Amino acid sequence: MERLERFDASQTEDGRYRLLVEAVTDHAIYMLDPNGIVTSWNAGARRFKGYEPGEIIGSHFSQFYSEDDRQSGLPARTLEAAARDGKFEEEGWRIRKDGTRFWAQVIIDPIRSSSGELIGYAKITRDLTERKMAEETLRQSQEQFRLLVQGVTDYAIYMLDPTGSISSWNPGAQRIKGYSPDEIIGEHFSRFYTPEDRQAGEPERALQVALAEGRYEKEGWRVRKDGTRFWASIVIDAIRSEEGQLLGFAKVTRDITPQRAARQALEQAREALFQSQKMEAIGQLTGGIAHDFNNLLMAIQASLELLGRRIPDEPRTSMLIRNALEATQRGTALTQRMLAFARRQDLNPEPIDLPSLVRGMTDLLQRSLGSSIQIEAKFPLRLRPVLADYNQLELALLNLAVNARDAMPNGGTILIAGSEMDVKAGDPSGLTPGRYVCLSLTDTGVGMDADTLSRAVDPFFTTKGIGQGTGLGLPMVLGLVEQSGGRLVLRSQPGEGTTAELLLPLAPASQTPIIDRRLDLVLPDRAAARRLTVLAVDDDALVLPGTAAMLEDLGHRVLQAPSGSQALEILGREPAIDVVLTDQAMPEMTGTQLSSVIKSRWPSVRIILVTGYAEWPAGIDIKVPRLSKPFGQRELADILATTMERA
Repeated sequence: MERLERFDASQTEDGRYRLLVEAVTDHAIYMLDPNGIVTSWNAGARRFKGYEPGEIIGSHFSQFYSEDDRQSGLPARTLEAAARDGKFEEEGWRIRKDGTRFWAQVIIDPIRSSSGELIGYAKITRDLTERKMAEETLRQSQEQFRLLVQGVTDYAIYMLDPTGSISSWNPGAQRIKGYSPDEIIGEHFSRFYTPEDRQAGEPERALQVALAEGRYEKEGWRVRKDGTRFWASIVIDAIRSEEGQLLGFAKVTRDITPQRAARQALEQAREALFQSQKMEAIGQLTGGIAHDFNNLLMAIQASLELLGRRIPDEPRTSMLIRNALEATQRGTALTQRMLAFARRQDLNPEPIDLPSLVRGMTDLLQRSLGSSIQIEAKFPLRLRPVLADYNQLELALLNLAVNARDAMPNGGTILIAGSEMDVKAGDPSGLTPGRYVCLSLTDTGVGMDADTLSRAVDPFFTTKGIGQGTGLGLPMVLGLVEQSGGRLVLRSQPGEGTTAELLLPLAPASQTPIIDRRLDLVLPDRAAARRLTVLAVDDDALVLPGTAAMLEDLGHRVLQAPSGSQALEILGREPAIDVVLTDQAMPEMTGTQLSSVIKSRWPSVRIILVTGYAEWPAGIDIKVPRLSKPFGQRELADILATTMERA
C-alpha cells in the first residue's frame, strides 16, 4: 500500500515536489514560520545538526547559532534581510546538537501568499565541511513541500523521469534557464547542453553515472532559452523506491558564471604578476651582465687600438686587428640590445636612414629566423630619415620578425618596406597632422582573427605555447613607437598574414641621418691640441690601464685612481689636474658623488662621466659631458677637446 501511495504521489504535481525534495540529499531543506520557529525538518537537517523532528519542530532556529552570534542578533538579522531583500545568503559556523561546529552555506528565501503576506521562510543549508550529505527525507505535508520548492529561486531544482524528460520545474529553474513550466515540462533535459556536449553524449553519460553511483556532480557550460551560455554547477541524484526501483532523477543546477570569472581573473592576475617579476629579475640580471661586458669590451678595444699603432704596417696583421675591432662593435651592439630588452636605457632619438638600418640588420635577422624564411626589402629610391632610437628600433624590427616567423611554421616570406605618408587633421590614428614615414613588416603567415588582433598588444597575452614567448614583444614595440611620437597599426585576417606598420615622425632636415653603425676604425692623430693632466678613475683593473694608455698615446699626462676616495687624495696633492675622467658605477662613491665633491672643492677642474650602462641616474647635471663604454680613442679625443673648448 505504501509503495502504491508513493507511486500515486509521484503522478501529481504536489507529489512530484515532495518526491523531489525527499530525493535531494546534498541540502538540508526546512521551513520556518514568520517568527523563525521550525515547522518542518528533513533527514539532511537531522544528519547535519543531530536533532530528531520531535526535538526541534516548534523550536526557534537561532539555537543552531553560536552564543556569540545569538548575542549579536545575527539570527534575527538574517530573517530581516531575507524579508527585505527577497533572499539572504551567507557562510558561517553553525552548532550541532552535540555542540560540535560545522561550516555551513545558508540560503533563506521568504515565502509569501498570493496576497503578498509573509507566511514563513524556506531555508536551505549545505554542509561544506564534508561536501556529502545523507539522503534527505522530508516529512512535511505536500503543500509545505510545494511551497518550499517554489520559494527557492537561487537554485534550479527539478525532476527528471527515468528517460531524462523533465517532470517538474521550479522558479529558480525558470529564472536561470528562461523557460516557463509549460514550455519545458515533458522535454528532454539534454536541450540545456551545448551542441558539442550533446554530440559527445554528455547528457546520457550524466544519467548513467548517477544511475550507477547514485550521484553525478560536475561544472560546465549550459545553454539558456535565449541561446546564451552560463557556467553551471550541476548535481544529479538518482531517486529510488525503498525496493530499489528507479523513479527518476533529482537535478540541482546553480549559475556560477560570476564565480568562475572571478577565479579566472585571479589566475590571470597571478600569471601577470609572475611574468612581471620574472621580467624584472631578467632585467636586473641583464643590466648587470651588460655593464660588466661593456667593461670587458672597453679593455679589449683600447688594447687593440693601441696595439695597432705599435705593430708594423703589414696588411694581414692590420686585417686581423680590424676584424677584432669589428667584433667589439658587434659586442657593443649586443649589449645595447640586452639593455634595451631589460629597459635599462632611455630613448635616444636621432635621425635614422631606414634602408641602411634594415641592410645592417639583414644578417642578424636571417640568422634569427632560419633558412625557411625569406626576407625581402622594398624602399623607394629616396626616403627621408626618421627620428627614433636606433637600438630600440632595431629591437622592435627583430621582435616583429620573430613574431612573423612563428606565424609561418612551414616557412614563408617577410617583406620589410617603407614609404612616406601625410596625416591629416582628425585622422583615426590620433597623430599630429604632418608628414610621417611608414615602416611596415608583412608576413605570409596564418594571420589573426578579430579577437586575437584586438588583444595582440596586451602585456603577457600570447597565442604561443609555454616557453615560446612572454607576450611582451608587441607591447615593447608599441611603447617605443608611441614614445617616439608615432603609432603602431596592426592589420590581419585569418589565412592572409599580418602587417605591422610603424608610423614614425620625420627627422629635422638640419640633422644628418645615421647611415652606418659600424665602428670608426680610423685612429686620430696622436698629437693633441693641448697637453692636459688627466686623472682617470675606474674600479675595474682591466679598464683603467687601457684608458690611461689611450690618454698617454694622445700625448696627455695621466694619473690613475681605482676609487673615488683615492681620486680625492690625488686631487688634494696635485693642483695642476685639468680633467677628471671618472666611471659612474663604483663602490662606496659613484662618479656622480665624486663629481659633486670636485665641483665644490676644485671648481676649475673639468669632469667627464663614463658608464657601462646605457642609462644615467636621475639628477645628473646635463652640463657634465658623458661618455658610454666601450669608447674608442677617437671618441675619447673628441670629448676631451669638446670639454676643454667649453672651459
